[in-house]
Amino acid sequence: MNPVQLKISNQNSITTISLNRPQKRNALNDTLVKELTDAIIQYGKNGNTKAIILTGEGDAFCSGADLEYLQKISKYSLEDNQEDSRLLMRLYQTIYELRKPVIAMVNGPALAGGCGLATVCDFIIASKENAKFGYPEVKIGFIPAIVMVFLVKRIGEGKARELVMSGKIISAEEAKNFGLINIAVTSDKLLETALSFATELIEQNSNVAMGLCKEMFSSFGQMDTKQALEYAANMNAFTRMTEDCKRGVESFLKKERINWK
Repeated sequence: MNPVQLKISNQNSITTISLNRPQKRNALNDTLVKELTDAIIQYGKNGNTKAIILTGEGDAFCSGADLEYLQKISKYSLEDNQEDSRLLMRLYQTIYELRKPVIAMVNGPALAGGCGLATVCDFIIASKENAKFGYPEVKIGFIPAIVMVFLVKRIGEGKARELVMSGKIISAEEAKNFGLINIAVTSDKLLETALSFATELIEQNSNVAMGLCKEMFSSFGQMDTKQALEYAANMNAFTRMTEDCKRGVESFLKKERINWK
């Protein structure tokens, strides 16, 4: 693929995907949504990629929907808007369900759809000085409908209501207190921290096991407790039969350290 609105680099089994519309503060439009979805799918299937870092070029992570794009969709029919909404839904769902760890490296504001993009990642590492988070859609009569599904899973309904219905913008430290992000570091340590975090994940943990955990998180919401327990028991049994588990148990018994990378 030859994306025009993304920058992609690979280093030691880590693929970094950067939104590359710095002049527009990496705002989302239909082209960027499609390119990013395709890139996530492609590197999700790439055996050389063990983890993905998602970030933005320039001084913003992603400022939400592009203004020209908003003007364009304001003239859409209901059917056109439904089709367009499903494109964003597919992007969020693809990241959330990808069987590889995805880390949002938030270098600046992550607002509206951009905050949604960070929310669906497995981990969020953010700049203390420059990162901002929020869902200000209600201020223009809109709602962050699709991402609310994932936001409630991440921080709980009470905190999600506070963010979504107030429309307020919060700092990285506040976002950490909300449970929205995992790590807040100074900007000069952001890239180093994200790469180190990703490296630790793929060296110390089985990629197969992490992928199965992600699959289970994605599936639980569709089940009642009885179904979830039955599913979990079956996954427990299945995982025992994987080569990664056999290798891991053998190394554990021999007191040998595995480098899963």
